[in-house]
Amino acid sequence: MYDPSQLRTFLAVAQTLSFTQAARRLGLRQSTVSQHVRRLEDAAGRQLFSRDTHSVELTEDGEAMLGFARRILAVHEQATAFFAGTRLRGRLRFGASEDFVLTRLPEILEGFRYDHPEVDLELTVELSGTLHEQLAAGKLDLVLAKRRPEDPRGELVWHDRLVWIGAERLRLDPDRPVPLIVYPPPGITRALAFEALERQGRAWRIACTSGSLNALVAAARAGLGVMAHSRGLIPPGLVRVPDRAGLPELGEVDFVLVHAQRRTPAQGAAEALAAAILSGGDRLLRGGGTSGSVSRT
Repeated sequence: MYDPSQLRTFLAVAQTLSFTQAARRLGLRQSTVSQHVRRLEDAAGRQLFSRDTHSVELTEDGEAMLGFARRILAVHEQATAFFAGTRLRGRLRFGASEDFVLTRLPEILEGFRYDHPEVDLELTVELSGTLHEQLAAGKLDLVLAKRRPEDPRGELVWHDRLVWIGAERLRLDPDRPVPLIVYPPPGITRALAFEALERQGRAWRIACTSGSLNALVAAARAGLGVMAHSRGLIPPGLVRVPDRAGLPELGEVDFVLVHAQRRTPAQGAAEALAAAILSGGDRLLRGGGTSGSVSRT
């Protein structure tokens, strides 16, 4: 009843909320993406997206289709692998940025291990900048991390806006430097926060620095300061800083998958894990205590 190619297209649109971005990810024409979605909607007898010239949003039925699509594709891929007689083996060195510590990434990795039990998965959790450096040095096979929108590297998982977050009770004094909770260098959000405040001419001070997201979240919950963070991954217990605080816009950021440039024995396993992450990318977005919808283009 449901064509796997149409389901893959549906997931790509659902994760990017953009027919253009989905077409780019899948290597299809935009008209083909629209056709796949229309045929899937016809098969389901329901509208899956509400869309106009400016935005694309999942309908309630579209939200329900997400879970069905993931499960159908997972079973389809398992059956294909079984009857094709292909069993992935070897060591896969996978790096994930600290942003995903509080998401449901472990569920995706658990599913991958179940489907590919002969792959030895080695997980490295680090800052995005550090992961990109380790990938370039040949120390990792696949990376899930942030990049700036102008950076061409990687395959887009989703596009997000950075916002200021902190404890709900936190109040900023406009006459005092902004207390910042930041990752150490080469943190991408750290650099973007500094740049935004400097453009505004706003004084700031570092109230807490740590390479651990859990430590940063604890500091923010304690009211020590504010931190720049993905709007789609706001941790529980923290909220967006209201506009009346006068903090500058932080801009946008992409979350991407980047493969090693040189072919490695782990390439097949890396491609399989990348496919699992792309098909389940919306679970990452919703797993971290989201507050509000994500802005995508």
